[in-house]
Amino acid sequence: MSGSKFSSPGDADAHALDLTVHVPPEDEALRALSRSDQTRRGRIMMVVVVLLCALPVLASYFTFYVIKPQGQAYGELIAAQPELPPTLPLRDLDGKAVAPASLHQQWLLVVVDGGSCVGECENHLYMQRQLREMLGRARDRVDKVWLVTDDAPIQPALLKALQATPSTTVLRVPADALRQWLQPATGQALASHLYLVDPMGRWMWRSPAHPDPMKIKKDLDRLLKASVHWDQAGRPQ
Repeated sequence: MSGSKFSSPGDADAHALDLTVHVPPEDEALRALSRSDQTRRGRIMMVVVVLLCALPVLASYFTFYVIKPQGQAYGELIAAQPELPPTLPLRDLDGKAVAPASLHQQWLLVVVDGGSCVGECENHLYMQRQLREMLGRARDRVDKVWLVTDDAPIQPALLKALQATPSTTVLRVPADALRQWLQPATGQALASHLYLVDPMGRWMWRSPAHPDPMKIKKDLDRLLKASVHWDQAGRPQ
């Protein structure tokens, strides 16, 4: 209709387009830069928080593996830290093969001797048991292991005592194969010492021959304390 005040649909669309707010390109760039800065700051803060949480663990690793808690050590800390060989031919008392990796994730206080086990061997096994009990709350982080280096039968009474709670892990392994991992001090036999292995399977420490249990305990306390931030008792199920 001529003179009508009503606009056509096309005019309405054009009017709507005229009202659209156009943001200059430089403002969009500034906003994007601001969002990028916020994201970067957030990531930095997250890294800082993670590092702060991990600091005690990193410090204990540094103390344990770099500085080494030697102090006035009674036994010998093993500098090379030989790892438990994944091919070490371990067998249980039934002759079944045992994977070396199954011993990981616990400290191992190790006695080495033949199956007949008389004299010094019996003393070492008794000392092993007493030392673990003397560790108090830390004892749950330590397993007792007897590596039997021959096929000689074990006395039934001794075996029964070893199986009492908490039991001792008894495994057979050829002496020659074991010497590729654990080694005695110069002039000593493999069975002359107690050995300590960390939860990652690294041989860390060796007692003197004819050891004094009270002096050994001080070494064990020092080593376990240095690793308390990263080592937990027990193995994952």
